[in-house]
Amino acid sequence: MFYNMTGILSNRKPACVSALSMQSITAMRDHSTHLKGLLLTFAAVVILSPDALLVRLIHCDVWTLLFWRCLLTGIMQAIFLAACYRSQFVQSFRNTGRAGFLSAAVVAVGSLFFVNSLKHTTAANTLIILAAAPLFSSLLSWLFLRENIARRTWIAIFICFGGILLIFSGSLRSGLLLGDLLALGATLTWAGNIVILRSSKAVNMVPANLFGNLLVVPAALLAGAQPMAVATPDMLFLLLLGGLVLPVSFTMITQGPRYLPAPEVSLILLVETILGPFWVWLVLQESPHAATLLAGALIVGTLAVHTLMSLWALRRPHVVVETPC
Repeated sequence: MFYNMTGILSNRKPACVSALSMQSITAMRDHSTHLKGLLLTFAAVVILSPDALLVRLIHCDVWTLLFWRCLLTGIMQAIFLAACYRSQFVQSFRNTGRAGFLSAAVVAVGSLFFVNSLKHTTAANTLIILAAAPLFSSLLSWLFLRENIARRTWIAIFICFGGILLIFSGSLRSGLLLGDLLALGATLTWAGNIVILRSSKAVNMVPANLFGNLLVVPAALLAGAQPMAVATPDMLFLLLLGGLVLPVSFTMITQGPRYLPAPEVSLILLVETILGPFWVWLVLQESPHAATLLAGALIVGTLAVHTLMSLWALRRPHVVVETPC
């Protein structure tokens, strides 16, 4: 009997150890995946952060800037998609359907708003207003997708809206209101694109983004762009912006949510709101106005707290009934 009992115990013990080992392996794998997502998303934000500075350093007219910015970004995205899809390259565009055409149109309009905003107001004003895009997308999701909005999100929306009004009040005195309104337009269009992407989760919408960039090219030509009249220093900045910064960072950012919860990605993206104006200040000595600094602290602080609360709610442990081994 002793032999049989020890046999039973010896058979049970390895089963428990095996289960614990599997849990340890899974935990290590989850930790590795999470670390990969953190590094990928943070690197993407750092690469993207000079976007506003490069736009300010390029001295050609805004339509020529838009022409090259969107054309070069579209070409790099096409190379990436061709490498990924190969013979299914054309089909990847068809798969986006009507939502893809709508997303492309929104991307095109958003690009027009964003670049023109940076030419008519400070980089800090533009980037701080743009930081509120995720909250505006929640509002649009509530209107069009009938998604529920948590109380904390409603509170954050009202606080951020107050911060944007504070930026507007400072711009009224400094003549920057037009640029701020363009930034608000870019925020609403990008928030709308987030809603479109969420309604088409099963489809890769990168081809729609590519198409949206290419839509800007003929629009810029019709508006008077002069692609061949670009000075050499401007062309170097354009190649850096459209050939490296935008396509690489956007590709990496789209991969982030595969490894991280959406609230954590949003929290990391707030780093650009700080780094973007910092690079402009460091190189061009462009200092934000007092109202912008106050509004920026209000909006970024609100978004950070809201995102942390969302992340905490997402990771809150659920009650699980475990059977003893």
